[in-house]
Amino acid sequence: MSKRCQLTGRDVQTGNNVSHAHNKTRRRFLPNLQKTSLWSDTLGQSIRLKISAYALRTVEKKGGLDAFLLDARDVELAPEARRVKKRLQKKAAAAA
Repeated sequence: MSKRCQLTGRDVQTGNNVSHAHNKTRRRFLPNLQKTSLWSDTLGQSIRLKISAYALRTVEKKGGLDAFLLDARDVELAPEARRVKKRLQKKAAAAA
């Protein structure tokens, strides 16, 4: 499995460890990924995703998974999240 957030697209970054003597060695900065279940009000079920702590805070700020996905661009979403977004759009269109 890749170390990439399925909602925001955050992934591994690279940089340097810098010692007191100013020696530089390469290192990786890993995202804080969590496997969580988020509730979808429209679909009436929980969706299991691998997301970063940053994404979880953003979902809460936007008002839930449905609001976040409908506001997000498809380019930044993982294929699993894109499928959930399409299901949300179909369900919303059928209800309207």
